Amino acid sequence: MSGSVSEARQWARLMELAEIGGFAVPGTEDIGVNRPCLSALDRQARRVMIDWARAIGCEVSVDEAANLFFRREGTEPGLAPVLTGSHMDTQPEGGRFDGIWGVVAGLEALTAMHDAGVTTRRAIELVAWTNEEGGRFRPGCTGSMNWSGHTKPEAFRAILDGDGVTYGAALDEQLALEADIPRRALGGVPHAYVEAHIEQGPILEAEGFDIGVVTGIQGSRWFTVTLTGETAHAGTAPLRGRRDAVQDMVRAIVALNALTADPTDTLRFTVARVEVSPNTSNSVANRATFTIDLRHPDKGVLVAKGDAMLATIRGAVRDCAVEMVENFHAMPVPFDPLVTGAVAAAAAAEGLRARELPSGAFHDAQFVVPLCPTGMIFVPSRRGISHNPAEYSSPAQLAAGARVLTRVLERLAA
Repeated sequence: MSGSVSEARQWARLMELAEIGGFAVPGTEDIGVNRPCLSALDRQARRVMIDWARAIGCEVSVDEAANLFFRREGTEPGLAPVLTGSHMDTQPEGGRFDGIWGVVAGLEALTAMHDAGVTTRRAIELVAWTNEEGGRFRPGCTGSMNWSGHTKPEAFRAILDGDGVTYGAALDEQLALEADIPRRALGGVPHAYVEAHIEQGPILEAEGFDIGVVTGIQGSRWFTVTLTGETAHAGTAPLRGRRDAVQDMVRAIVALNALTADPTDTLRFTVARVEVSPNTSNSVANRATFTIDLRHPDKGVLVAKGDAMLATIRGAVRDCAVEMVENFHAMPVPFDPLVTGAVAAAAAAEGLRARELPSGAFHDAQFVVPLCPTGMIFVPSRRGISHNPAEYSSPAQLAAGARVLTRVLERLAA
């Protein structure tokens, strides 16, 4: 029952988990969290969750992608379960709520049902997906992509982190150190999936809403562009004869800004990672690499703009060779009325103000959509800040979200 949701218990659990990888930001009251996936800190947090889940009788299991599951059995075990969850890993300078609240909220819902003696026909399973953030291993959402069949597990094994450790080696280590946890098969077809998350945007707070009924997730395409020129002495090489990779990178980005200009401010175009070689102050750069993150809720726009990028870059650069690789793509997905309707009804039953909105960020839910009715619940986040130690949602806001999630899970599993 939603009335058994405890604001204090949920907040205390979030704050306890925030200490695992937590750090203070000097000169502020902000607390950041750096908890990479498949790390010792990740395993520590998972063990805490396991203890809490077992205390209310949940069965614990892990699959070959290291996705961690907690199952509260239903009265008809043969029925497809209702699935909820999110992720426990963070960005290197992340906050206390992104991802982890969805896992803690799911556990709070299961705990509230346990305390109230509620039974459901269908089992309810809570999942902590592996590597949603992509902060250590890119791309993110590898666990949900493996589980859903979107991408085979072997496709990610050779990915390197910043220390040269492969994803495969880190995954093998994690599974070996969790050998005491029962293993389950990869994949499944749930009855429905619902994911609770902070908004990571300013709309709910700015407009005074308590709950976001998420209608879908906009699509994403990620690229890496490499421009290759020639190193020269900064003091002696005439400008006219240089093959300067940095100058061509600037030309390319200016052209891409023109390509992606959108008066409605719907399209999202970001260059966030730049690497330059030889990266010395008195040498002309012979190599510049930069990433592109392109997002839009309309598949046609996303495909057209992404497909036009290589020609745009080649038309803009003057002196360098151009290489562009697409690292990741996920087309826009709509959420199912079965779940969005349940979220809207639950918010109304709780007396909360709710509005529909799409998700600008991608989430594990994106990869569950082909398998079952899927949806998400958003709660407000202060100033829309996320992936940042200043990330914040209040105990009351998070408790309201947990009450809505509890009602949704009860309804879907009834």
